[in-house]
Amino acid sequence: MNSGDLRHRVELQQRVKSRNAVGEETYTWFTYATVWAAVEPLTGRELYEAQQISAEVTVRVRVRYLKSMSTEHRVLFDSRGFNVNFVQNLEERNRELVLLCKEAA
Repeated sequence: MNSGDLRHRVELQQRVKSRNAVGEETYTWFTYATVWAAVEPLTGRELYEAQQISAEVTVRVRVRYLKSMSTEHRVLFDSRGFNVNFVQNLEERNRELVLLCKEAA
């Protein structure tokens, strides 16, 4: 991975369950890491291939390896939230993760 490609600052968030004053379960997003990333919109053939995994993948986010990253997380980039649909540990070398994401509504 070329560190010059990681030019976007993103927040990695996970959903936290809590209870409100009435005792109802509520969910909020908690930022557990702010990292440098490459955010790349998928187009053409890449989008077609990515749709084999999930029909609504719209961006690929590349970050340095984080052990805790999963599809239960989301990426916040430039005030836009992206749900993580797929996490790939590139070449299983624990150096780089590729996240296929869909923009949250």
